Amino acid sequence: MNETKLNNYKPEPSVAAGLEDVQAGVSEICFIDGKEGRLLYSGYDIKELVEKTTFEEVVYLLWNGELPSVEQLHQLKRQIAEYQSLPTEVVDVIKLISKRSAPMDTLRTTVSLLKSFDDEGEEMTPEANYRKAVKLVAMLPMIVAAIERTRNDLDLVEPKPGLSIAANFLYMLKGIEADPYEVRIMDAGLIMHADHEFNASTFACRVTAGTLSDVYSAVTSGIGTLKGPLHGGANTAVMDMLLEIGDIEKAEDYVQAKLDRREKIMGFGHRVYKTMDPRAEQLREMSRELAERQGNDKWFLMTEKVFEVINDEKGLWPNVDLYTASVYYVLGIKMDLYTAIFAMSRISGWTAHILEQYENNRLIRPTAAYQGPSLRPVVAINER
Repeated sequence: MNETKLNNYKPEPSVAAGLEDVQAGVSEICFIDGKEGRLLYSGYDIKELVEKTTFEEVVYLLWNGELPSVEQLHQLKRQIAEYQSLPTEVVDVIKLISKRSAPMDTLRTTVSLLKSFDDEGEEMTPEANYRKAVKLVAMLPMIVAAIERTRNDLDLVEPKPGLSIAANFLYMLKGIEADPYEVRIMDAGLIMHADHEFNASTFACRVTAGTLSDVYSAVTSGIGTLKGPLHGGANTAVMDMLLEIGDIEKAEDYVQAKLDRREKIMGFGHRVYKTMDPRAEQLREMSRELAERQGNDKWFLMTEKVFEVINDEKGLWPNVDLYTASVYYVLGIKMDLYTAIFAMSRISGWTAHILEQYENNRLIRPTAAYQGPSLRPVVAINER
């Protein structure tokens, strides 16, 4: 292209804002049918997985493409138990910064630090990377629980042998074993948040892994991305909204006023789903059951009223964040831990995608539709 053509050249934009509907890669891990409101992990419907499996089984599924046999599940649990220990130096850092930093900031820093205490940190064999995935699944619940304990000047609680990831997390968080129903609710939440195709944080992990950077660096990228209020931080924003409303009688006027001001209401709409998020359907029922069991339906009924108004006025459907907020709140979990718990679950999907990226790697490097000035000469500073 000669200089004249360059001077007149301005490429026509051919972009999808936010990469909407762009297929950026091939994966065997997760499938979303946005029109029908269906979510599959390696061919298994999320609803059946919640009803018939545990989080540990889903972790195995995401990493291996098949549900485990009894022996395979036992082996995975033994591997997880083997790595349920945090380096003393990492605990010291949690104690140092947990009172000064948001939980997601502490989690990001801690995961990055873990690499320094992993003898296989730079080892890139499939076997070593698989072990790192197991370590991270084992350690993230410990880190999240440690953040909450240390910032409240409470002693850390060591995981109890034989408990599931969900049961151990609640035990380490509160210092007492949770009842089986609460454990099941937590386990279901972990399953539902485990993976969601090429969402922002997972894509960030894959971009980092695509450079052949290490697993810890890739996961750190994911944590930083998940923190944003348009991604993992949305469930906390939902609970902030419910607390601000305060009473079901005020819900309709509150929502209508926000709509009149054209303000965004968290917990509704999704880039992919054109109907109700299937995870929201399940969490809605769990929220209803939990409210009945606890004898406190305030937050569930308030959420239902917000749903009713938004759906009637805007035709929008809930996403996973809407009901996650009240479920965790009724379980007695601090609001600023919600996103860290999200990460505690999504680590299974992140690592699955990182391992898949390594298997058939190609550097992820898109192009931009340039719309700046055409070719022009540089004028010396004293002539400008």
